Amino acid sequence: MSQSHDHNGHHHGCAHHGHHHHGDAHEPSPFPWRRMGWAALLVLFAMAAASLVQVRSGEATVITRFGNPARVLLEPGLGWRWPAPFEVSVPVDLRLRTTSSGLQDVGTRDGLRIIVQAYVAWQVQPDAENVQRFMRAVQNQPDEAARQIRTFVGSALETTTASFDLSSLVNTDASKVKIADFEAQLRQQIEQQLLSTYGVRVLQVGVERLTLPSVTLTATVDRMRAERETIATERTAVGKREAAQIRSAAERDARILQADAGIKAADIEAQSRVEAAQIYGRAYASSPELYNELRSLDTLGTMVNPGTKIILRTDAAPFRVLVDGPPKLDTKTGSQQ
Repeated sequence: MSQSHDHNGHHHGCAHHGHHHHGDAHEPSPFPWRRMGWAALLVLFAMAAASLVQVRSGEATVITRFGNPARVLLEPGLGWRWPAPFEVSVPVDLRLRTTSSGLQDVGTRDGLRIIVQAYVAWQVQPDAENVQRFMRAVQNQPDEAARQIRTFVGSALETTTASFDLSSLVNTDASKVKIADFEAQLRQQIEQQLLSTYGVRVLQVGVERLTLPSVTLTATVDRMRAERETIATERTAVGKREAAQIRSAAERDARILQADAGIKAADIEAQSRVEAAQIYGRAYASSPELYNELRSLDTLGTMVNPGTKIILRTDAAPFRVLVDGPPKLDTKTGSQQ
């Protein structure tokens, strides 16, 4: 009896001991609040990072909600949006771009053909409405926008060139060249249309190249030659007219000078005759015979020349002086002998 009791007691003790160990293995552990807190913080940080949007200088950022533009961020810096797929940020380039039209064969107002190439400097207008318009028009693809702008410029070149004569685009006279007017009219043709269709602002329009086909070149050279010949003819006529005016004025001045000289010469001659008469008078008063002889010599000087033959008596006047010689003066009395 005692053994059985001991055995049962021992068995009971073992059973009790085993039950005790089984209870320790299934005891519930405390809830991991700290780990869950860190995980929540990481999720919130990831959501905040996914919601931030950086707007770079020279760009605008369009926030689309389920593919539709919701708002536009224009100021550089940080913005926010709902995480994808609710909202997505799309950058739009606002920097200046240049698009060339390529060589275009167009006709002038006077029926001649020219080859012209123009360029357009443009950029997306930096406001929300035009940025969204650019997004809708070309799906934010600048290359596609450049291709369509090139088409617009080609059509505008055809219309604008038809308003100008070739001589106003190609001319040796710089004052007649109207390239600036051509560029201004071309800009006016495309400026408003590009803004209303694509949200693009045109900053500058210019002519890169302007050449002439062979037929147009020949016509241009002929026109320039005719213009030069016309100018030369006009200048020749002006020169001849001015020369005739100068010649007429010179002849008039010469006649006036000759008349003045004739009057002065007549005055001088009359004065000289007066003075000569006075001299002759004084000579005659001082020596009448010497005066007669001098006058006789003067008369001979006017009558006789190398081809004159005169036969006269040598004792007759005025040759008498040649025979008798000059009268002798009495040095004492001063009278003639």
